[in-house]
Amino acid sequence: MRSSGLDARLHGLFGAAVLLATLLCSGRSRGHGFEHSAALDAGGRYVVKWRFDETSITFEIEAETRGYIGFGLSPNGAMASADLVIGGVANGIPYLHDYFADSSRVVHKDPVQSYKLLYGKENYTHTVLAFSRDLQTCDPKDRAITSGTMRVIWALHNEDVGPSGPAYHGINRGRKSLRFLNPGTSRKVSPETATFDLLNVNVPVPDKDTTYWCQMFKMPEVQKKHHIIRIEPLIQKGHENLVHHILLYQCDSSLNESELDMGHECFHPNMPDSFTTCETVIFAWAIGGEGFTYPIHVGMSIGTDVDPVYVLMEVHYDNPALQTGTALLVDSSGLRLYYTPRLRTYDAGVIETGVWVSLYHMLPPGMQDYITEGHCTQECLQESLDSEMPSGVWVFAVLLHAHLAGRAIRTRHFREQVELPPLASDDQFDFNFQEFQPLSPEQLILPGDSLITECMYNTKDRQNMTWGGLSTRDEMCLSYLLYYPRVNLARCESLPEITGQLKFIGVKQIQSPLTTWPFVIKSPKRYSNLSFTEAMDKFRWTKKRAKAFNEVVLNLPMNVRCSKIGLDEWSVSRRAGQVGPCIWFTSCLIRY
Repeated sequence: MRSSGLDARLHGLFGAAVLLATLLCSGRSRGHGFEHSAALDAGGRYVVKWRFDETSITFEIEAETRGYIGFGLSPNGAMASADLVIGGVANGIPYLHDYFADSSRVVHKDPVQSYKLLYGKENYTHTVLAFSRDLQTCDPKDRAITSGTMRVIWALHNEDVGPSGPAYHGINRGRKSLRFLNPGTSRKVSPETATFDLLNVNVPVPDKDTTYWCQMFKMPEVQKKHHIIRIEPLIQKGHENLVHHILLYQCDSSLNESELDMGHECFHPNMPDSFTTCETVIFAWAIGGEGFTYPIHVGMSIGTDVDPVYVLMEVHYDNPALQTGTALLVDSSGLRLYYTPRLRTYDAGVIETGVWVSLYHMLPPGMQDYITEGHCTQECLQESLDSEMPSGVWVFAVLLHAHLAGRAIRTRHFREQVELPPLASDDQFDFNFQEFQPLSPEQLILPGDSLITECMYNTKDRQNMTWGGLSTRDEMCLSYLLYYPRVNLARCESLPEITGQLKFIGVKQIQSPLTTWPFVIKSPKRYSNLSFTEAMDKFRWTKKRAKAFNEVVLNLPMNVRCSKIGLDEWSVSRRAGQVGPCIWFTSCLIRY
């Protein structure tokens, strides 16, 4: 099901946050106990705890200083236009002031003091400060606290705020993205729980922008069924910005064990053949995320005939500075998995939805709000769920994934031509903070439902096309759905057909037979002998043309991918609509 018009899509991505802000202007209430916490710096010098209810939020900050503590909410992680609160304990008396920074980063006291001091105390080394505010204060100088990603900035100083205001904090500052109203499930498990690690060993990260490294592992040999109940990243210290994401795939269970512990660059011509059997994603972690603990009624099954025996760990290294392979860039990161013989009620599965990763997913330059859609179609969910689970499956967590141009993502949900609330959304997407969002309540997907993963991008500062691809300078638009009970469905994705995109820039014919990729244009003359990617870059893009192209792409027929676990496809994996043979890289004439 497609919504009507680009403006409707833009409104939809941000409309939920605006509606929430409107509803919250009228009341407040208070809760008890701090359920959530996060260290905002690597050394744990600045720790924030919080609790919230329908209309308000309460924070407690513990920081290693006897001077002032600064806490802020920023539109982009910088000081400009930030909503700030600064406080401390001076001469045994706690204080708290509401400030804001203007667009030039000058700090002003807010005439509306929206933050309420609850208590403050200090000892010889630390200060503790607690305060509360409404989620939506209706003060234009404050930033609304929503369920999306919030960019938090923080600062410390060894002196309290003086009569002239807070002194400059110097290097005692930082930033971190958090979801205050929908925090990830980093809940710990019993320390007696058995674990096993999947780790790279001294992988030399080459001096190139993007490297995908793959390594094969065997799962623990257990005598009976077990459930994995928690997975957490083990990122080598100092490599937090180098390791962009980790995917875990289930492989063919009949592989030769001589291929175990083999590591090789992924998608390389010399990659071991066995790696190509690893098609089904069973877990995903991305930069900024912490560990994920499964709900108490769900676990990832190991030890049965249908469970993974061999897995492939794919690590994406992001090295834009093109640093050389020194000792600092020899990496041994990976994952730790916790497993138990105490079985949960349901086995978990993962469905990858969104835009099929391909060069056919393309974004023009100079756009502040370009929209793409990836469809998990009604036909795919009808066939797969009717066959596997007619009563439907329950989604309990969603990971929204894009790259550097991504600004907002949501996973839309349709049933019988009616749009339901989104499974997940983030109108302040942060490339450096991607983790599973737990759903409460869990959401039911029935046979015949459909999903759209919708992504908004900003390419305003780019001079050339942005392509769907693996590099962080390329783009993706994906949702990973954790659900139960597990069914034989791994991917439910779409991709706009290419002929309409080429027709927009005036391409009439491509060269035949196809001997290169990307394929080469034959006519018209201005594009002759150019690859289709070069032709797209040569086209003179303006904001008006790019917006028109966006409207065209959103209404093109689609390629549909509806994949089972492993290499098989459901029968609906086909081209949707009247699509020419160009989709499958054969020669064609583009007709007008």
